[in-house]
Amino acid sequence: MPRLALFDMDRTLVRRNTAALYVRYQREIGEASLVDLTRAGWWLLQYHLGVVDAEAVALEALRQVIGQHEMVLAARCDDWFRRDVARHITCAGRRAIDRHREAGDICAIVTGATIYSARPLSRVLDIEHVIATELECDAEGRFTGRHVHLNYGAGKIEKSEALARAYGSTLADAAFYTDSISDLPLLERVGSPIVINPDPRLGRVAKQRGWPIERW
Repeated sequence: MPRLALFDMDRTLVRRNTAALYVRYQREIGEASLVDLTRAGWWLLQYHLGVVDAEAVALEALRQVIGQHEMVLAARCDDWFRRDVARHITCAGRRAIDRHREAGDICAIVTGATIYSARPLSRVLDIEHVIATELECDAEGRFTGRHVHLNYGAGKIEKSEALARAYGSTLADAAFYTDSISDLPLLERVGSPIVINPDPRLGRVAKQRGWPIERW
């Protein structure tokens, strides 16, 4: 029976927070103002402290893409990834993926970012499964400004469980690598929680519970 090896993206497989990298990219190509950059910085600080209202932030961010075709965003994310993200992929993350593959495990990226942000990373790392935030599109493929599934906090559990069931496994047999206190619900469900570059709150929880802590 194969087991799952689940990997968060930001500050785990990628050293940096990709949302911050994307807003800077938007600034460089003239799509974001200094106000947008400041607002994103405030959101990221709240996220780091584990106090962000993820639903409200997601809906606010989605206003920027209302009416845009999903192929435009996908192409833009590919360009952004090549320019600004690929060089930040962690070597330790690559080695962990290789170890799990050699053991016959099923690797998956599990991230609160959108599927468009995560797919370029999955292609580079040759990871088939991506569990990410999904955005609603109309019949013509244009964004409505709503999300179908916000893959954040406890929202990561349902689709991770479904993936495990698809392979005849369970989350009790899975490993999960992440940096954020927001991922505590999923960390508590897997059999092997591994904490990577933890934020202060997760670092304290990991030490209290004896979870492995690694620096990637």
